[in-house]
Amino acid sequence: MKYITENKREIPVIREVDVLVLGAGPAGIGAAVAAAREGAVTMLVEQAGDVGGIATAGLMSHWTGSTEGGFYEEILSRSAEFSGEGRQIINPERLKTVFLRILMEAGVSLRLYTFASDVVMEGNVIKGVILESKSGREAVLAKIVIDSTGDGDIAAKAGAPYFKGREGDGLMQPATIMFKVAGVDEEKGVFPAGFEESFDLPDGDLQELGKKHLPEPAGHVLLYKSTLPGVVTCNMTNCTGVDGTSAEDLTKATLVCREQIEKIVAFLRRYVPGFENCYIISSASLVGIRETRHFKGVETIRPQDILEARVFDNWVVAKACFNFDVHNLTGNGLDETGSQKHFPQTKGYTIPYGCFVPLEIDNLYLAGRNISGTHMAHSNYRVMPICANMGQSVGIAAAMCAASETVPRDLEVKKIQSRLMELGVNP
Repeated sequence: MKYITENKREIPVIREVDVLVLGAGPAGIGAAVAAAREGAVTMLVEQAGDVGGIATAGLMSHWTGSTEGGFYEEILSRSAEFSGEGRQIINPERLKTVFLRILMEAGVSLRLYTFASDVVMEGNVIKGVILESKSGREAVLAKIVIDSTGDGDIAAKAGAPYFKGREGDGLMQPATIMFKVAGVDEEKGVFPAGFEESFDLPDGDLQELGKKHLPEPAGHVLLYKSTLPGVVTCNMTNCTGVDGTSAEDLTKATLVCREQIEKIVAFLRRYVPGFENCYIISSASLVGIRETRHFKGVETIRPQDILEARVFDNWVVAKACFNFDVHNLTGNGLDETGSQKHFPQTKGYTIPYGCFVPLEIDNLYLAGRNISGTHMAHSNYRVMPICANMGQSVGIAAAMCAASETVPRDLEVKKIQSRLMELGVNP
């Protein structure tokens, strides 16, 4: 491989803040809003042109999984267009604006179209981040940095230890591009919401038909009503063997998934009642990556903690509830290790503070699917409602650290818990 050497150059420091948050998905937005509301001078950096991540640019159908209280409840109360179960259906265009309003009301300094590319370090302490954008190469210094990039890009640059994918073989959950079809007769239509849900149709079992007629590695049928009449969100494209930290693999996933879309629409027209006249109207501009880096933290959450509905003494996320949503790592449908319909624990669980504090690096927090947990535990906590409340807790903690000049590993957790309970979050 050939190399070039960059000329030495000065990088302008454009901001010095208390808390710098990287990545504006639900975790990052939750973190930035919470930190700013606690009085910290806060900046949020996002590489895309919209905030919301998979919830918006990723065209996610609904808020899957749940928590009680916290920032997630605020998101629903301000963005939902329906009551009851319908509160969880996402209108991505509305949600983009709601998120921006919440950020601006909190006083967060927002920078879009900007990529966090490197770190400013003093020994094992992160002092800031290098940004790349149309404005050039710039630096922001911060007392506390929160990595909510999903993949943990900045935590990795800082040297925080991690592993990728499933322990043992490194395989990661597949990638997806969500898309929407219109022209659906909802009264006739069927809407399987999980891998283990199917319908007996004139041509046979719906999921079996998908496995037989859809292009591999696609093959499952997941269809969700949207907030618009006759418009349905499809979670059916599938690309296995992808590492979401690789630009080359992200390109591969885009090519593979987009090539599947027309064939999926043809399948829906041919086999699924109510979809005879459907047609594509939009698709995600962001590839859905489910799993990449798992960072090693002061503590690690494990499947047994979830199955036992464990309440940790040092909890900072409460009443997290979902299942082991492991998409088949080598094909379509639910992986043999996953559990959806028959998941045995429905009470919810907590996540301890140490999962958000990486080993070896100071003044850095993790928030979102990159926290310290096993592959199986991650399949539960990776969903957006839980991530949104992770962000809130970490944002509060970051503001406390910045105000008291305390490193995250030394912060008294009861102070975070007390503030969360004031905001209606209880274990």
